[in-house]
Amino acid sequence: MRGTLALVLAGGRGSRLRDLTDKESKPAVPFGGKYRIVDFPLSNCINSGLRRICVLTQYKAHTLIHHIQRGWGFLRSEVGEFVELWPAQQQTAAGSWYQGTADAVFQNIERIQAHGAEHILVLAGDHVYRQDYSKLMASHLRSQADVSVACIEVPRLDATAFGVVDVDDHDTITGFLEKPADPPCIPGQPDRAFASMGIYLFRADFLLKVLEEDARDPASARDFGKNILPSLLGKARMVAHRFEESCVYPPHSRDVPYWRDVGTLDAYWASNLDLVAVTPDLDLYDPAWPIWTCQVQRPGAKFVFDEPDRRGMAVDSVLAAGCIVSGGAVSHSLLFHDVRVNSYSRVKDSVLLPEVDIGRHARLTKCIVAARTQIPSGLVVGEDPEEDAKRFLVTEGGVTLITQDMLDRLDL
Repeated sequence: MRGTLALVLAGGRGSRLRDLTDKESKPAVPFGGKYRIVDFPLSNCINSGLRRICVLTQYKAHTLIHHIQRGWGFLRSEVGEFVELWPAQQQTAAGSWYQGTADAVFQNIERIQAHGAEHILVLAGDHVYRQDYSKLMASHLRSQADVSVACIEVPRLDATAFGVVDVDDHDTITGFLEKPADPPCIPGQPDRAFASMGIYLFRADFLLKVLEEDARDPASARDFGKNILPSLLGKARMVAHRFEESCVYPPHSRDVPYWRDVGTLDAYWASNLDLVAVTPDLDLYDPAWPIWTCQVQRPGAKFVFDEPDRRGMAVDSVLAAGCIVSGGAVSHSLLFHDVRVNSYSRVKDSVLLPEVDIGRHARLTKCIVAARTQIPSGLVVGEDPEEDAKRFLVTEGGVTLITQDMLDRLDL
């Protein structure tokens, strides 16, 4: 792993998260009470023994850069360990910003060459999962592949939402299809398909050669999934790596590998609430595989008042440091740091981002409340879908997004 350089592609906007990414990129969006999404691939690198990491940024990168600088500066450059930030700098003759995932890497070829890596691990910075990349590397070396693509099994009918990898009986890749209407199945498993996880492991010299060839193609969209990998079919050895072989499972279960693309509001809401389960499939309490982050220094969560109609309490929920539940009730919800739930209010099936303040007598059900939003006293959301749709953004899955801008426009 010391000869490997990890490139975390963290420049995407994540437009399907709507207002949550108006001011910061998708990898910088808070997740799980105290983390940001980018912490998961970065932590996987550290825990896998991979400590030469570069984070490529572009869209509204200030929050992300600030987070990396504050939370990921503990590696020792004296022994060749680092997390470097590579913002888009219009480094090619065309003077363009990153035009796609492959172009983001191509524009940094000189920096990559300066690090003298033998292998390049390309990672998406916006997925939630735990993976041991050293096992991916071992599989890559055994197969003598030019490129390995990490893949997760999904129901074949659900694979229409993913980039799908077609393989033969030996997991050699024979095709790439972007969101196909009729996804190919895994050999011997007619109801399952391989979805690409956006994780690619290349021989470094091979990758740089391929990127230079792609840069000369005016028809290319400069994307790994759409252009680079399909162009290598029949020309290079490409192998699908099964995520189940390198997934870091929770101690209590090895049933289903956990990987989530939290790219929609519904998926983001559901993935956060996955964590409130008695035994969550994503085990953040596992000391053997910690998720590292920039630690917010706050006091412990506090619950005050114990009267029949004014009891500060939370059940089946996760509350981060600094939260105060002051005579309100929280159930099956996840609260980020410094959230305040005031007297007689009720919060259920909801995700409250940092510094949200819930006013008295408010009732919220199945909501995402954006950071620093002040919920006015008496506001009721989640009980009348038609009324909610007139005032806020309601997803297809029935999740209501509330932001301070929305409340200001309504003069609430």
